Amino acid sequence: MASKLVAAAVHSLSPNAPGLAGPDRVPEILLLLRRRLWSMKKDAALEAALSRNRRWIVNNQIKNLLLRSPGRTATVRSLQKRFKTFDLQGHALNWLRKYPCCFDTFSGPAGPDGGGGEEHRFTFSKRMAALVDEEENVKEASEPAMARRLAKLLMLCRDRRLNVVKLNELKRNFGFPDDYVLRLIPKHPETFRVINRTGRQNAMEIELLRWDPSLAISAVEAAAIERGTDPRYVCSLPETWFKTREKFDEFNDATPYVSPYSEDRTESEKRAVGVVHEILSLSLWKKASILKLEHFKREEAYNGSELVDKDPLVVVKDKLGELMQEGLHEYNRRRHLANLGKKRKRGEIDLTPNKEEDDENEEEALRLDTVEKREERKRFYKVLFDEKP
Repeated sequence: MASKLVAAAVHSLSPNAPGLAGPDRVPEILLLLRRRLWSMKKDAALEAALSRNRRWIVNNQIKNLLLRSPGRTATVRSLQKRFKTFDLQGHALNWLRKYPCCFDTFSGPAGPDGGGGEEHRFTFSKRMAALVDEEENVKEASEPAMARRLAKLLMLCRDRRLNVVKLNELKRNFGFPDDYVLRLIPKHPETFRVINRTGRQNAMEIELLRWDPSLAISAVEAAAIERGTDPRYVCSLPETWFKTREKFDEFNDATPYVSPYSEDRTESEKRAVGVVHEILSLSLWKKASILKLEHFKREEAYNGSELVDKDPLVVVKDKLGELMQEGLHEYNRRRHLANLGKKRKRGEIDLTPNKEEDDENEEEALRLDTVEKREERKRFYKVLFDEKP
């Protein structure tokens, strides 16, 4: 029962529940959905999108490490120390060499704690450096949109306040840079302020000072206005989920849609689901966790595995992903050809080129086996939704 499952999972978002309602309760909801939906049938298209994002997330973390390093250069040794925090195993140098389009490796002087001499270092490739600069320009141009997004998130909260530590857990979902507090808040003193009622470092909150009626329109309501219909959820479910579809339609039609921005804050499943839906709609990639709400991908603006309406930040990040994939493909191709050459020298395979066989071997070299793929998926979900800045 997809609708009942989602409604039950987000039931604690109601204003009568302890703690703040809204985005800061989302991690609890996603954990519950992860447990309840792990056994559901995978969607191949969205799984493909998640697999691509997995590599992007790791390389984005490496990118941020370089940006914090003097001269955008760091030692491979320093990256190796961070490998476990990236949920990776193996040698960092091997990972970097898989993405020659993104990173250049070279020998350079060891750092103060390197014992002197030389060691492997790495930096951005020219193409990657250009994209990193483009991303920064897009961030600057997107600051007004970031401010609107932050205001809408605060408008979803019961007390119009949101703990900064909790928001940091989701900041990348909404396209907020690491310095969003310093970058956005001072530029909008009439809209936001930072408060700390206890003096503790982890108690800092962002408070909304001005309610903007023009922002109090949910994605569901905006789509209904465009269609000229009453607001309702639009959902794409697998064709075999007949009973789930019936339950969803029953949930959708039983009571009118309740806007997450409504002043009517009585306990309501419809409003709770509306809050989660709006949070996903405000995120750059229109998703936030596991296989859970992936069944709502169509209303989340996905066509198969592709996002339809892309934020400018998503566009430039897609370019980064394409550059990474290009380097990985070239790395795998070279490794495959090298392995074929060794086998031919040893007489293990026919020296006559066989295109069909080569294609199959290359495809196999790029494919993870079943066990590794399952573990990869688990690690991906952990990194994607528990990523630390």
